[in-house]
Amino acid sequence: MLGALDMYSIGIGPSSSHTIGPMRAAKLFLADLIKENQFNLVNRIRIDVFGSLALTGHGHGTVPAILNGLYGRDPKIIDTHTFLSCAEEIKKTHMIQLNGERCIAFNDMEDLVLHKEEFLPEHPNGMRFTVYGDDHKSISQKDYFSIGGGFVIPKDGMEAYRNNKDDVSYHPYPFKTATELFNLCSDNDISIAELVTRNELIRKTKAEIKNEALEIINVMSDSIKRGINSVSNILPGGLAVRRRAPELYKKLCESKLSKSDGKLYACCYAVAVNEENASFSRIVTAPTNGSAGTIPGVLEYYKNFCQGVTEDKMIEFILTAGAIGMLYKFGSSISAAEVGCQGEIGVACSMASAALTAVLGGSLVQIEKAAEIAMEHNLGMTCDPVNGLVQIPCIERNGIAAGKAIDIAYLALLEEESGKITLDQVIKTMLQTGKDMSSKYKETSLGGLAINIVSC
Repeated sequence: MLGALDMYSIGIGPSSSHTIGPMRAAKLFLADLIKENQFNLVNRIRIDVFGSLALTGHGHGTVPAILNGLYGRDPKIIDTHTFLSCAEEIKKTHMIQLNGERCIAFNDMEDLVLHKEEFLPEHPNGMRFTVYGDDHKSISQKDYFSIGGGFVIPKDGMEAYRNNKDDVSYHPYPFKTATELFNLCSDNDISIAELVTRNELIRKTKAEIKNEALEIINVMSDSIKRGINSVSNILPGGLAVRRRAPELYKKLCESKLSKSDGKLYACCYAVAVNEENASFSRIVTAPTNGSAGTIPGVLEYYKNFCQGVTEDKMIEFILTAGAIGMLYKFGSSISAAEVGCQGEIGVACSMASAALTAVLGGSLVQIEKAAEIAMEHNLGMTCDPVNGLVQIPCIERNGIAAGKAIDIAYLALLEEESGKITLDQVIKTMLQTGKDMSSKYKETSLGGLAINIVSC
């Protein structure tokens, strides 16, 4: 069951697909073993990681994510300061405590294998978990796929995912397309935020919806504050990328320009979040980690530079953005391994622009137009992270996307008529573009900046 708030996930950086997803997959596998009464029979575990996950696994923290997941840690509540040290302890001692309970021998060089040239047919981000008993015979083997945004699907659920069979019929206002969403809002004379709230009410109370949205908002805000106040200078990973947000923020505060151009603050806020993401810190996937700064950057801009801001309006922002994100989840993908960075930065920019248009009083026509324009001008964006790290060009892209989202929102508010291209058409085009894109440009670090910067 997918709701607007499910497009956000509180977790650890640097990647929703390559860090949070694998961590959740490991926990899911352990849960299945316990459910099937096989957990106490385990004498050895082996993990095979395939495709995009393997190619950028080290830079994205996939290996420590799986080890932390096997230890039983949850990406939402984990002490981020112990993420790397826990994995290093397992590697050093050659022992792992499955679910924090059952201690078995574990050699990461033999029991966690990265298959960089092999892709499982179901999805580029595949993982296979196999456990053995005392007789060295396999007890259980299961494949899981990290499909973007921290979402994980077992192999037996991939056919339904591929065929877009997500059941929304149980919603009082079921929609999968933009046309359905906007028609429902128009026919019932309600906002997008109100519609998705009513859908959420079948499984949550109003208080729970409000509290969950506020938690998301607060974590976003905290990640901005940590980022602009950080005393750390160099980001981890070996590229020696310098943190820019603290100095940018200081200069903006001192600059005359800062009083008239809040967009530059939005850019700075977004950069701050993604520098935190690159540092294995706590952020909100929005809708992914690679694009985690765009929506917080625009929301913080709205809070600090716009009139009439209230707690309810900020919740409306989050819910509206989430609804737009759902359309991409249903109609295309939010996984860079599937469709390139248009599925991350492009979707985040579309979500943010639509949400800002909504809270600034935009009509349904204007909200759809903002979402459509934002994606139209991110079509074809590749994902080519240098050294497999979510740093270059990822961090700066979030800042640019935040500024772009704000410009597009104000443009949409100036126009009353629908555009020639609908949001559904641009989502369909995005999916087709992703399918046509070479795998070199889909989170494999085999093309683009990932190879040209290194060769230089």
